[in-house]
Formats: sequence, structure tokens, C-alpha cells
Amino acid sequence: MTDTDRIKKYRRTGLVIAFLIFGLDQLSKFLVMEPLQLPARGQIELLPFFNLTWAQNYGVSMGFLTASSDLQRWALVALTGLIGIAVFLWMNREKAKWDIVALGLILGGAMGNIVDRARLGYVADFADLHIGDFRPFLIFNLADACISIGVVILLARALLIREKKPETKDHVQLDES
Repeated sequence: MTDTDRIKKYRRTGLVIAFLIFGLDQLSKFLVMEPLQLPARGQIELLPFFNLTWAQNYGVSMGFLTASSDLQRWALVALTGLIGIAVFLWMNREKAKWDIVALGLILGGAMGNIVDRARLGYVADFADLHIGDFRPFLIFNLADACISIGVVILLARALLIREKKPETKDHVQLDES
């Protein structure tokens, strides 16, 4: 398999990951909203450290840029849609397998939250991790988790992993810095 074929395969895998995450995110939101009726119930205690707790997020990450009108809502849909397009374009130019996987996670999560905001006017959040009364995270959803994991992978790769420099004919690496 050539490098070009391998990169095309990675990019297809990135798209599959994005659509899988999107589908699982929407399915999880449907399950908590419809069969479990979480919006009406408010909270379901599952484990000593994990509850399903209903929250409607009208903003973006950590509640920033809260949309309090229809104009602001659709502006957030447009803004996050543009970010999603940028991630898609980045993924289709990327060559590194794990960067493509990370971008697939981010794209799938972004699509799930964009659909929520367009369809519902807010992002449906429900995952509530806690230690007693201490909640180290805001209430989130699968899309949020995948976006966060994708960003962590990109940051870790950018900060911690250096690509090997090509070897010369004499098998001696040159330092070009």
C-alpha cells in the first residue's frame, strides 16, 4: 500500500469515526430524552459517582457565548458550523493517522451539538460525573466528551510527540534547527 493510499484510508476512517460519534451522540440524547424522560425527571442516580442530570446548554464550551435570542442562537449555529467545516477541511489535508482520528472525534462531536442547537435551540447535556458533592466537570454529553478527547490527542501529539527526521543517504540524521 502506498503512502497516498494509506492517507486516503486514514481520512475515510476519520469520516467513519465522525459519523459514528454523531450517530451515537444523537442516539444517547434520544434515549435520555424520550424513553428515560430525563427532562421531566431532572436526575437519575446510577452510580455513586455518576448521575444522569438534565441540563440545557444555550452557550458553547462551558456556557460561554450564551444565546438568549433566536438571532444569537442561529449565529452560534453558523459559527459552530463554520468551525465544523474548518475541522473537516483540516482533516482532509492532514496526513498523520492519530491527528485524523482526533479530528474525526472533534467533527463528530461538533455535528452532534450543531444539530441539537439547530433542532432544539440548546445542546442537551446529561452526563454528571461527581465525587460526593464535588463536580470536577460541568454536565456534558457524548459529543462534548469526544471533542475534548480529540483536542487532548491533538495537543499531546503537538507537544509531546516529534516526528522522526528523514535520514540522509549515509543514515545520519541532520539537525536543521
